[in-house]
Amino acid sequence: MNKKQVSLLRTIFSTKMLICIFTGLASGLPFYLLIQLLPAWLTSEGLNIKAIGAFSLTQLPYIFKFVWAPFMDNISLFGMGRRRGWMFLTQIILLFFIAILGCFSPTLNIWIIATLCFIIALFSATQDIALDAFRQEILSDTELGLGNSIHINVYRLASLVPGSLSLILSHFLPWSSVFMVTALFMLPVIIITLLIKEPINKPIPKSHNFEDIIINPFLEFIKRKGVKSAMIILAFIFLYKLGDSMATSLATTFYMKMGFSLPDIGLIAKNAQLWPGILGGIMGGILMIKIGINRALWYFGFVQVFSILGFAWLSIEGPFNDIGVSEKIMLAIVISVESLGVGLGSAAFVAFIAKTTNPLYTATQFALFSSIASIPRTLINSTTGIMVEYLGWTNFFGLCTLLAIPGMVLLLKVAPWNKKS
Repeated sequence: MNKKQVSLLRTIFSTKMLICIFTGLASGLPFYLLIQLLPAWLTSEGLNIKAIGAFSLTQLPYIFKFVWAPFMDNISLFGMGRRRGWMFLTQIILLFFIAILGCFSPTLNIWIIATLCFIIALFSATQDIALDAFRQEILSDTELGLGNSIHINVYRLASLVPGSLSLILSHFLPWSSVFMVTALFMLPVIIITLLIKEPINKPIPKSHNFEDIIINPFLEFIKRKGVKSAMIILAFIFLYKLGDSMATSLATTFYMKMGFSLPDIGLIAKNAQLWPGILGGIMGGILMIKIGINRALWYFGFVQVFSILGFAWLSIEGPFNDIGVSEKIMLAIVISVESLGVGLGSAAFVAFIAKTTNPLYTATQFALFSSIASIPRTLINSTTGIMVEYLGWTNFFGLCTLLAIPGMVLLLKVAPWNKKS
């Protein structure tokens, strides 16, 4: 092998990439509990689709996490550093609140459940701030594509716990036990947080006044890019994943409405998500090293848009009165393409966000950009139940496909094809 091949292999099989696997698992588990397991639970308990869609509002902390991110750039906890201390605290809290969530009845305690979901979202978003900053601080510029590709694909594979295993268990165990088992998957995450080392040799803010903590991180981005370019970048971050975010917001509920049982969804998702996710993680990360983040955004973005059409196809063929082998294969194809397309698109997207941040304000700027990307998932997705009721599933997915196009058009400005980044 030549020197370039050896260097590539060393990059792929490094401790840093193993840590990216950990950050993906830690971040994905509570998030997919909220967008996959929670809707399945509420649907099985008889809540209507409008109420289930409105539960997206409990995810508001994902939008506003940039508000408290600056303080996390400046405050250490438990003598563990700016990153690991916050990671440890949030993971302990998440384990507890996920465990007790299933102890309440959706028909009798809906407001308590909504409050608990908000708390889970709050500390999940806070954990994301620390995890994202930790990851960016250990990766070099050439490792950002692969590291973030691994993170985002493991992040999506983490959905196999609440989106597959937990759904299967719900057929055999009471929901209180299902949420308890799901919460226990936070334990290995906590152990790894205690074992890894805090990033070093990165700039640490020296001042603790309000201007340096709150104002400067945002002004720095605008000054560095210019007002016009900064606004275009922020618009791109908002729009790039708008279509697929809407399409997947009610995915589990959609599968159930098509006639599939929770065990069917769990078993099919386990395999249909796993292998395309692994393939996408490996190929996407390696491709980004070869072709750069800009071209990856184009390639992966088109796959991401195409994956939405799978939902439209399933909605045209269904709902099914009798679920046989052909219907299960159809569901597997839809889930596989969605896992591959959205996973690839997310990997390039997160790498782009990471590249756009200033290392001096990693947590704050990354939180700002990812908060903007969360707006469609939280605010717009809260209305998807109403859209489905009036448009029907097929027209809804057609709308999602159209809404994915503006983000692709903005690539002409933020990630030109002929510029390798």
